[in-house]
Amino acid sequence: MIFNLLQVGDAELLETGVQVVAQEKTMNLIDLAVAGGWLMIVLLLLSIMAIYIFGNKWWMIRKAGNIDKNFMNDIHDFIHDGKIKSAIELCQKYDSPVARLVEKGIERIGRPLQDIQTAVENMGNVEVARLEKGLPMLATIAGGAPMIGFLGTVTGMIQAFFRMSTAGNNIDITLLSGGIYEAMVTTVGGLFVGIIAYFGYNFLTSQISNLVFKMESTTIEFIDMLHEPSGK
Repeated sequence: MIFNLLQVGDAELLETGVQVVAQEKTMNLIDLAVAGGWLMIVLLLLSIMAIYIFGNKWWMIRKAGNIDKNFMNDIHDFIHDGKIKSAIELCQKYDSPVARLVEKGIERIGRPLQDIQTAVENMGNVEVARLEKGLPMLATIAGGAPMIGFLGTVTGMIQAFFRMSTAGNNIDITLLSGGIYEAMVTTVGGLFVGIIAYFGYNFLTSQISNLVFKMESTTIEFIDMLHEPSGK
């Protein structure tokens, strides 16, 4: 009799273990997204926006820094040989803020140096604003996504406790555990999107800072070049 009870108990434990394993195997990202509710759709859209902004700005910055290392030497030779048109054509070959700054300065040759410097600096401000366009949105996603995730956590906990309060005497631990599970999903989703956007924002900011430093050094080099005696 005892042996039979042990066999029945072992069978029940084995069946329970199989069910747990089966449940673990069926859990996937789609199930997690569905469990998170409609806020997961918002987080998905924010993640797509963050990836798009990062990819677009990274490609733009990469192109902006792609310029021949002998560019300024060639500009120097053209200017001091009086080949202003050739210098402008060389600048127009590159889709780079550095080249556009130099082109703006070359177009002002013949005017007072202060006017040339002012024109170059104004062009530099325009180029920096162009490079930084979209970064505020990426920063907003980095800060807003975790908050949206926490919002989902709070609403999920409220729903869980509400179901428990309306269950009366039929309170089951699954009512609370299921609600907590759903609430934690949005937290994970929000933190995941926020972390991606945060690191992407800092990376792009550092790359733009390097490019701005290059633009400033080029501006100084160009102005110093105009102070040199002309070879004409």
